Amino acid sequence: MKRIEACDRNGQRNRGQGRTGWHRRWSFLVFVVLLVSGCGLGKNKPYVVKQYLLEYPPPAVEGLKPGNEPITVKHFFVGKAFSTTEMVYRQDPYLYQSDPYNQWMVSPGLMVSGYLTRDLTRSGIFRAVFASDSVEPTRYVLQGRVDEFLESNQDGISKAVLGLSVILLDATRGAVPGSVVFQRDYRILEPLPEKTSVAFAQAMSKAMEQFSRLLLADLSKVINESKP
Repeated sequence: MKRIEACDRNGQRNRGQGRTGWHRRWSFLVFVVLLVSGCGLGKNKPYVVKQYLLEYPPPAVEGLKPGNEPITVKHFFVGKAFSTTEMVYRQDPYLYQSDPYNQWMVSPGLMVSGYLTRDLTRSGIFRAVFASDSVEPTRYVLQGRVDEFLESNQDGISKAVLGLSVILLDATRGAVPGSVVFQRDYRILEPLPEKTSVAFAQAMSKAMEQFSRLLLADLSKVINESKP
């Protein structure tokens, strides 16, 4: 009986040691899994999105004559290829890509119409300049479409491409098409000093300034010619 009792005790002792070893192996396995998971999570960190806006001073155009009529600047439509806040790049013919890491803070259409509203206000061509959401009736309405808003990288040359179509309507002339007093397409190319997102934003700002300068001169001429 003593021998059997001793065997039982040894069995209990052996089983206890087995549980201890199993727990150690299990703890080590959990540690390895957590370590691997931690490394995996490190690779999937949320990426940082950089957001850009155009920056340029309101252009000073010589020869502009002050006007007495108000104008409304409508939000510019945007072609589907550029109706995104992600920066768009053209690498080769037919090949376009967008960059989710570098984006415009607002859509190209809102940026263009917003800066034009500011520039027209500073120019003094019109007595008052209203934004698209205004309910004030105005004689003139400026509408437009953004056809190109991208960085083109071809033949080793990087440049900002800004293409727009603009229409000026005169409410006193009735409905479209009779109310159209001015229509023109603009396409501005501005080289990049270096191939970076910041350089792209700088070049596009210069392109927008050139476009605004041309448009102000054109509108001033049209308004003065259309005076009764």
